[in-house]
Amino acid sequence: MYINREISWLEFNQRVLDQARRTDLPLLERIKFLAITASNLDEFFQVRVGGLMLLHQSGKLTTDPAGLSPHEQLESIRVRVADMVRQQYALMNDELLPLLRREGLSPVAMHELPAASYAALEQLFRDNVAPLLTPLAMEVEQPPTLPSLSLIIALELGHGESEETRFVAVPLPESLPRRVHSAALGKEGYVMLEDLVMSFIGGLFPGERVLHAVPFRVTRNGDIAVVEAEGGDFAREMEEVLVARKFSGCVRLELPAEAPRDFADRIAAVAEADETAMTERVPGMLRLVDWGSLAFEPGNDHLKIETWLPVYPASVDPGLSMFENIAQGDILINNPYENYEPVVRLVEEAADDPDVLVIKQVLYRTAHHSRFIAALCRAAENGKQVTVLVELKARFDEGHNLVQAERLQRSGVQVVYGVRGFKTHAKILLIVRREDGSLRRYCHFGTGNYNEKTARIYSDLSLLTCREELGADASQFFNSVTGLTRLMEFRRLYASPAMMKARLLELIEGEISRAERGERAYVRAKMNSLNDAEMIRALDRAADAGVEVSLNVRGICCWAPSTAKARRHAHLVSIVDRYLEHARIFSFHNGGNALVYIASADWMNRNLNRRVELMIPVLDPAVARRVTEILDACFRDNTQAYLIEPDGSSHPVRRVGKAFRMQEYLHRRASQQARSRAQASQRTLVPHLPRKTQG
Repeated sequence: MYINREISWLEFNQRVLDQARRTDLPLLERIKFLAITASNLDEFFQVRVGGLMLLHQSGKLTTDPAGLSPHEQLESIRVRVADMVRQQYALMNDELLPLLRREGLSPVAMHELPAASYAALEQLFRDNVAPLLTPLAMEVEQPPTLPSLSLIIALELGHGESEETRFVAVPLPESLPRRVHSAALGKEGYVMLEDLVMSFIGGLFPGERVLHAVPFRVTRNGDIAVVEAEGGDFAREMEEVLVARKFSGCVRLELPAEAPRDFADRIAAVAEADETAMTERVPGMLRLVDWGSLAFEPGNDHLKIETWLPVYPASVDPGLSMFENIAQGDILINNPYENYEPVVRLVEEAADDPDVLVIKQVLYRTAHHSRFIAALCRAAENGKQVTVLVELKARFDEGHNLVQAERLQRSGVQVVYGVRGFKTHAKILLIVRREDGSLRRYCHFGTGNYNEKTARIYSDLSLLTCREELGADASQFFNSVTGLTRLMEFRRLYASPAMMKARLLELIEGEISRAERGERAYVRAKMNSLNDAEMIRALDRAADAGVEVSLNVRGICCWAPSTAKARRHAHLVSIVDRYLEHARIFSFHNGGNALVYIASADWMNRNLNRRVELMIPVLDPAVARRVTEILDACFRDNTQAYLIEPDGSSHPVRRVGKAFRMQEYLHRRASQQARSRAQASQRTLVPHLPRKTQG
């Protein structure tokens, strides 16, 4: 019934890699997908492999729901990752680099440069690179702290007639571009930073000779959590975690395939890559993630996919304030097909509106130049009561969130650092406004973060409403999480860890009962991941009872339907396309009176049991139809969808009939609705002149 989580995740990354291998996609789109697979693997090693290594080293024999021990999981990962890396480099070396070369976009080899260009690059190195480099002695007894995920040049230096050798590591600063351009190389010409450094690094060591120069890369364990002590300083504890990550154990070491064995052994010893760490000898340039920037630089449009510009939501009148828009009825925004601007506008208008008294918001991951942060600071400076829950445990965004929290506090915002013992992952905004002598609550509920940047590349849903029952629940939610009181039962919202899972199981049980009575029954859902054991058992029983279970799971899917009947009634798909599928939608037939929800949570153990999340009912019939249409489109896709098999493998859905691509359809629908709204607005602006009569 269960598939191992790590193997399922690697199968998802394989689906992304399959996009990079598609010859029908433009070159830079293929390179973008390849870079995404590399970035995904970096995080996978930091978090998942790092955690498994700690479990293995502890000697615990704990098995996962699929029955695999930490050691067995690590061995399976080792085999699967080795094959994936082989595919990555075969694709890069055999297909993508030759295509880049044909387009004049491949790197120039240092040994191929004419003398004048070589001299110009040597001057560039001395002026702009050398002053930023810091050599570190590679002593095994006292190894240097090598930065995680950075490119590092290992040098073997010879000295004197006896050629006594010593070893030095030179980390390449993140402030330097990986692709180094120079006028001496022409408009598109560039060399790789590591080639530039290795060509001229000898100048930093007068009297010594560079015998070997090898780039390498260390990935450190990022699975280090805050040990929350009662009464402690949570922000300071998080700062300690960030420091600890710099010194954590090596989980992965990447070296060029041609690195001499003795030198590679020295690097492994200094990196403290023991036998449990995964050492990869790769046949090409390290850190493939850096190639992704090519897809986003200006120019070379013929090598990119057609741009889909977001449209202004047809459900929002730009001539009215956001408060006037929401007062007319619930609003659904489907980004990135529709512009995220109205959500940002709502907070910015609230910051300057004299009738707004209170703003409360949960922030998990924000943009680096966040308009939300700026508006919240301005609101506090304008004398409004502003409370922001900043989740410091947002992995790899902790440092950024600490900085943002300090900025908010300086402006007078009341900052709360999450709920002790839980990550707060709910996406909720509450604004209290004085209207006609009474107070009205305006809410935003979302499936994605308050981040203007990711709203352009993640598919998410936003629900804007001023319904009294949802507003009352929102107030109660904030009172609970900021006052550290128990999450009580709400009128309409379902929060985890208290209520969401129980409600989902109850809804599934209802569908099972109907199926057993011979009635129509279905569970249809869209999410990022599924691994919660209770949810999997419930879904398995539902499918075995005859409930039609249709799931669109982008990433991890640990459910393996256990019976022939369950396999007949289970339909599991994953869509990988130009936008990252991120929205969570759940729908239940409910005897013909369908219940539709959006949520911040996946059906994962962490979301349902260890995080503060929200599931929101879609109460407006027109909005529910739109959400259902999105869900329908997930299961119609026969272009970008993969069918997930009971053994966890996946393959493209077999196309029957006309091609249908969900994301293209949603883009087209949003554009059509925006045009219809614009045309209707134009008609209302054209005066109706009296007809001219004859005579």
